[in-house]
Amino acid sequence: MSERIILVTGGLGFIGSHIVDKLVDQGFKVRIIDNLSSGRMENIEHRLGDPRLEVLNIDLKDKDKLVEYTKDVEVVFHYAANPEVRVSTTDPEIHFKENILATFNLLEAMRVNDVEELVFASSSSVYGEPEFIPVDENASVKPVSVYGASKAACENLIQAYSNLYGFKTVSLRYANVVGPRLRHGVIYDFITKLLANPRRLEILGDGSQTRSYIYIDDAVEATITVWRSIGRGFDVYNVGSGDWINVREIADIIVEVMKLENVEYIYKPILHGIGWLGDVKHIALKIDKVRKLGWKPKLDSRGAVREAARRILEEVGGRHLETSR
Repeated sequence: MSERIILVTGGLGFIGSHIVDKLVDQGFKVRIIDNLSSGRMENIEHRLGDPRLEVLNIDLKDKDKLVEYTKDVEVVFHYAANPEVRVSTTDPEIHFKENILATFNLLEAMRVNDVEELVFASSSSVYGEPEFIPVDENASVKPVSVYGASKAACENLIQAYSNLYGFKTVSLRYANVVGPRLRHGVIYDFITKLLANPRRLEILGDGSQTRSYIYIDDAVEATITVWRSIGRGFDVYNVGSGDWINVREIADIIVEVMKLENVEYIYKPILHGIGWLGDVKHIALKIDKVRKLGWKPKLDSRGAVREAARRILEEVGGRHLETSR
């Protein structure tokens, strides 16, 4: 068993909790820092009592505590962030504080304590609305949402700290990661709407919005693969399934998984067919770079959506039936 202590910020969240599972399974001692703003203790309840895991309810905006609890850390997986893209339209300050300020504080704590390795959860949203898809890592960074801008700003901070202080850092620009424990995004939204009314589904946008989806198990494997190859300086990798799917197709898959028929789709488009301000009409990722490390996804976008819908339905469907009785 390795004695390295790995810090996972946001380790009670969707992706972060799955990263924690993988690291603990591999024998690492893991410390979670999470302020429970979007993370949930139930995501790691199966790990509670494991001597290899420490869970701290700390806010990354608390600089003193952050410095204290990074003193004995060797590697940081930075997954703490506000994940709701739509929030950036109504309350952009949240993404400044929870994403940019929190990342700055973390980098300062790492600098003070000579922590050199950082894996950062970025997003395909940094690319904004590209002219052509799929995009590779050399595509222009032109975010159209405050969320995307916050991730791009974090990447710039991380790159600067890498250049100045010799950190080993990597930014993973994830496509839409889906699977069990997910409690936001289109799949969860559609399932909860259809549980409430199985005859009618409101779809934000015109249904033609295009995205790449990657199943959580594939995303975690890609993450560990990239971390194992981390080198001095700053690097970027796209992490996705290599293909894409539109929102109408997602609705069809979820209706099928839920064994529903004759569902009426009600579209709510704005502007050029997007669902909300800051929404991207078409985005998909090239993944040639991460494939060269020996990783490849087991599921394509359709397979990821289908399996995620099945697993999320298992998690939330029973509770819905209990509360509706």
